[in-house]
Amino acid sequence: NGPNLNLLGEREESKYGKTTLDEVEKNCLSHAKKIGIGIEFKQSNIEGEIVTMIQKAKGVFDGIVINAAGYTHTSVAILDALLAVKIPTIEVHITNIHNREDFRKKSLISRAAKGIICGLGVNGYIMALDSMEEILKK
Repeated sequence: NGPNLNLLGEREESKYGKTTLDEVEKNCLSHAKKIGIGIEFKQSNIEGEIVTMIQKAKGVFDGIVINAAGYTHTSVAILDALLAVKIPTIEVHITNIHNREDFRKKSLISRAAKGIICGLGVNGYIMALDSMEEILKK
């Protein structure tokens, strides 16, 4: 999870809803346990920390679900890290980035993603976990 997602539930509720990132994490942990996968849930406002998290995932995790938030549209570094680790990746956005400001319609990191879930609210995280489980079964 990228910048400002730590403010979920208190920022722009009309776009992002009232659910906090802590609640998203609890829901994801509970769902992951139900479908039999282990997850680690992280957030940073710092691009380099996100790059480091991605790099450290190599050889440790079988998949990455990422909501890079504002870095989606700007970060070649995050794209390069995702491409370098060669781990199946699903990109998640709470809002429909294609129905927003022009600068948000382009995702740099999509090139590294097996799939994208956007516009379905925080439930997109659960959908991403289900999708990742299916990808990893194959």
